[in-house]
Amino acid sequence: MKTIFSILVLLNIYGASKAAQIDYGARISAAAIERTAFRVVYDPAYVRMSYPMGDVAPDRGVCADVVVRTLRALDIDLQELVHTDMRASFNAYPAIWGLVKPDANIDHRRVPNLETFFTRMGARLEASNIAEDYLPGDIVAWNLRGDAGWLPHIGVVTDKIAPTGRPMVVHNIGAGPKLEDVLFDWPMTGRYRLKESLFGAEN
Repeated sequence: MKTIFSILVLLNIYGASKAAQIDYGARISAAAIERTAFRVVYDPAYVRMSYPMGDVAPDRGVCADVVVRTLRALDIDLQELVHTDMRASFNAYPAIWGLVKPDANIDHRRVPNLETFFTRMGARLEASNIAEDYLPGDIVAWNLRGDAGWLPHIGVVTDKIAPTGRPMVVHNIGAGPKLEDVLFDWPMTGRYRLKESLFGAEN
């Protein structure tokens, strides 16, 4: 009887945890979809900004800014989080841009850095070619050039389902934040599922 009771308790805990995760993902999805209401010119220019919660002009941005601005709707500041982690473990991040120390103006706006940060936070999941494996709020990254080269890209999976049966993604590939059926359009380099517990506070 005690064993059965323990199992029931664990099932209730699991059910509550799963429901909380679904709710959290729905909040991320809704915030991402809200980004599509803003007109944004694709602009990768380096910009000095305030810290924390700094941003480029609201009508400017790149694909990473979609993720940054989406999570800020949940009071998660990737600028501060990435910068803090890079200060503690700079060598864990990609050595691509010739930097010798963290730069809070740009580090959180680079897809490889976001992928590294999410992985270090324990959010990385195995990529899948099954649409049902993706939940609202998942963050996915791709290499747009595939075997032809390297061009990183990132977006947010939403709760909107395309006629193809695939969950739609909010991303900015050059024409501002758009909600599109592009989940499997390019080789996926990363899939991440964020949880409130990863940030150590209720958001």
